[in-house]
Amino acid sequence: MGVDAEEAMQRLGALRLSLHCWQGDDVTGFERGTAELGGGLAVTGNHPGRARTPSELRDDLDQALALIPGRHRVNLHAMYGEFGRRPVDRDQIEPSHFEGWIDWARTRGLGLDFNPTCFAHPLADDGFTLSHPDPAVRAFWIEHCRRSRRVAAAMGAALGTPCVNNVWIPDGFKDTPADRLAPRERLKESLDAVFEERHPAEHLRDAIEPKLFGIGAESCTVASHEFCLGYAITRLTLLCLDAGHFHPTESIADKISSTLLWLPELLLHVSRGVRWDSDHVVTLNDELLAIAREVIATRATGRVHLGLDYFDASINRIGAWVIGARNLQKALLVALLEPPAIRHAEIAGDRTARLALQEESRSLPWGEVWDEFCRRHDVPVGSAWIESMRQYERRILSSR
Repeated sequence: MGVDAEEAMQRLGALRLSLHCWQGDDVTGFERGTAELGGGLAVTGNHPGRARTPSELRDDLDQALALIPGRHRVNLHAMYGEFGRRPVDRDQIEPSHFEGWIDWARTRGLGLDFNPTCFAHPLADDGFTLSHPDPAVRAFWIEHCRRSRRVAAAMGAALGTPCVNNVWIPDGFKDTPADRLAPRERLKESLDAVFEERHPAEHLRDAIEPKLFGIGAESCTVASHEFCLGYAITRLTLLCLDAGHFHPTESIADKISSTLLWLPELLLHVSRGVRWDSDHVVTLNDELLAIAREVIATRATGRVHLGLDYFDASINRIGAWVIGARNLQKALLVALLEPPAIRHAEIAGDRTARLALQEESRSLPWGEVWDEFCRRHDVPVGSAWIESMRQYERRILSSR
């Protein structure tokens, strides 16, 4: 079929996924006295073994990464700092609170990414942060996001790889607002203040993330897709496309090529929504295959940052990481193994051959290449990783 499997494996091995830390502890974090989760987020399930400390979470990430081929990154929220005995509010976080994470990542050759945590806090209880009508509340969240950028820049400088700092704003209205413009004007001003301080691009990449709706923000989300797209284009930040943040019938795959025309880089949060933005573990479904194919087909893997974003407490949390990450890698491999005759048929205007070849390619033995890729990276082949996860659960997780 004219496919170079060796080249496909080499290219896949160069792609770094960013594993989200919050799968390991159900988005709890390590602060003291924080509010309920909120922000339209909900974690369901009570599988034993939730990480309770930074060291436990790092141990669990080590176990997951050992079962995922390749070398990757870890994505942290600001609430996952190591703050000691003294409570540290979010407008007071410093790079020193994340030195343990930086040291851990350095010894393992990992990159780190970061996010300000604009939820699960008393000053977010009414559903508004950076667009809040109270200037004092806005000032608190502006300072938190500024400090988050400094933390992210310090991570990038220490590890020699740019840290992507992604700002997600949960602000929104449960019922129809009388004025949609004013909160968006306030949000624009707040974000301009957040991004005012300059950091070297080799240390920090800024991103903003839109959302269609959340629990308690069903009627209007201030940071909508249109708002964030316009802001990213005019301010030259990254745009984060989250697969669970759009209408259930809407795919982010089709948005990738369009946004790359106007933005230098994209951040993808690969998730799986079921009926609502429920952040299910990523499965190898048509949506995932479409997203991965667009990443490869645009020939812009150097401009697209790949992250995972889901949380499931009903199953083994390490298993959730491994299933999702390996599925995203499988989807990328399928795209890398696509027969070139498909594109040639399209260029020649032969739509019949294009469709026929697309369907024939579905049954090609890409699984054989995946197994070889796993062998070369010294990780379990096929379902053999499940036993490693079970042993870790019996030895470590069951005692928590």
